[in-house]
Amino acid sequence: MKKIELEIVALSHSITQTNSYAVILGEVDSVRRLPIIIGGFEAQAIAVALEQMKPGRPLTHDLMKNFMNAFGVELQEIVISDLQEGIFYSKLVCFTEHDTIEIDSRTSDALALAVRFGCPIYTYEHIMESASLLMEDGNTGKAKRSESVGGESAGSTAAENREDLSKMSLDSLNKLLDEVLEQEDYIRAIAIRDEINKRK
Repeated sequence: MKKIELEIVALSHSITQTNSYAVILGEVDSVRRLPIIIGGFEAQAIAVALEQMKPGRPLTHDLMKNFMNAFGVELQEIVISDLQEGIFYSKLVCFTEHDTIEIDSRTSDALALAVRFGCPIYTYEHIMESASLLMEDGNTGKAKRSESVGGESAGSTAAENREDLSKMSLDSLNKLLDEVLEQEDYIRAIAIRDEINKRK
């Protein structure tokens, strides 16, 4: 299976969903984006490395990198290898002087390590087909953070949003998706994309 290279293009925070973040992966030289919902701690681990901050003591992913370096293990690449029931599965492809090994990993941890090692991130076409979003502006810039992303009213809940989306026509959903992507509200865009995919 041919691998598709990705890069982290944004780390977005939803002001309407507490502790809800999305790391946005962009296909290299393409306008497709793969948003992945992660928790607050995971987002912080990625942001610290993206911003090249140096904590006083090593964080968990820094410790893991130091451990791997001490024992001659290099992280060659990470592969987002599967998507089941909305959950992404990833593998760390590591090598030593004598062996190459794949290690199962949460995608958020794999991304935090990829940023620290500077290694490539890959996925497969079937994952991009089912979970990616198409960005019209073609912005392929490197990672940025959107501190206050969210187009929902402050009092709305996820259940209310699902109900609202289910009442909308397919044309309305596609227009709403374009608007939400323009606002960079990737978390809301995921819900709209899922509703569109349900109807196909």
